[in-house]
Amino acid sequence: MRTRTTLPALGKLAALAAAALVLAACGGGGSGGGATAPGAGAGGEALTLGFSQVGAESGWRTANTKSVQDAAGAAGIELQFSDAQQKQENQIKAIRSFIQQRVDVIAFSPVVESGWDTVLMEAKRANIPVILTDRAVDSTDTTLYKTFLGSDFVEEGRKAGQWLVEDTAGGSGPVNIVELQGTTGSAPAIDRQEGFAETIAQNPNLKVIASQTGDFTRSGGRQVMEAFLKTHPDIDVLYAHNDDMGLGAIEAIEAAGKVPGTDIKIITVDAVKDGMQALADGKINYIVECNPLLGPQLMDLVKKVAAGEEVPQRVVTEETTFDTAAAKAALPSRQY
Repeated sequence: MRTRTTLPALGKLAALAAAALVLAACGGGGSGGGATAPGAGAGGEALTLGFSQVGAESGWRTANTKSVQDAAGAAGIELQFSDAQQKQENQIKAIRSFIQQRVDVIAFSPVVESGWDTVLMEAKRANIPVILTDRAVDSTDTTLYKTFLGSDFVEEGRKAGQWLVEDTAGGSGPVNIVELQGTTGSAPAIDRQEGFAETIAQNPNLKVIASQTGDFTRSGGRQVMEAFLKTHPDIDVLYAHNDDMGLGAIEAIEAAGKVPGTDIKIITVDAVKDGMQALADGKINYIVECNPLLGPQLMDLVKKVAAGEEVPQRVVTEETTFDTAAAKAALPSRQY
């Protein structure tokens, strides 16, 4: 049987509707003046960030991932995370998936510099802003991304080279250097090599006699260093593009009966805990810092670009360098 709505019941419905309007005006994110929750997007909904990480190839990368995940949670931003396992094709698939999901912002750390224009144009056409983190791309169309947050890798290479120039000042004989490069085609590998080469050119006695990729991994560093030691018995210095490769090389040097830090001086980049411990122990001689804790800065940029605010096209992280004494002082409070 059909029931009728009585007049008193209609009165109650009207009162409830009026109350709902009052609540909407007080707590909404529109012209009513109510504050939007941190990380909230249009309509008060949480912002969604699609983030494609290079992989988990090193201690630095693990710390970087944790920083992003923790910062997203603290900022109230929903994180869609993808691990590319050091493959560009995996990152391109992830970015296209983020576009299909209609995330609010896309951020990624490019595996390599080249080959991004097509997928970045797809994001631009979908009106989804893109932020580069840690690594840059070589696109001439800078409108394809809003900003690049990360280190100055060329400057890191310069710092490594400058220490060696100063350490070898006054010497007259040749100094034979081997170089463990990062992933071929990646921004840090290209730039750290460039900055180092540019700086050691000040001293004609400094010669890079072999240079090969260790792919930023500890196992890669060990394997390549083993090969270097067999073909070049007169190595004086190792320059590794990250701590993990340097730590792998130390294993190879010790297995060959040599003393790392003494028989072969070692310079690395990153300053993760394992590297800093090796520096404190005298097995590494100098480390140039590359800070992985980019999460809080990234979330700040995500909120700004999602809101349509202008942001700097380049945001450089502040970093330092470490010798043995500085490493010993910093280790007790080191976060990564």
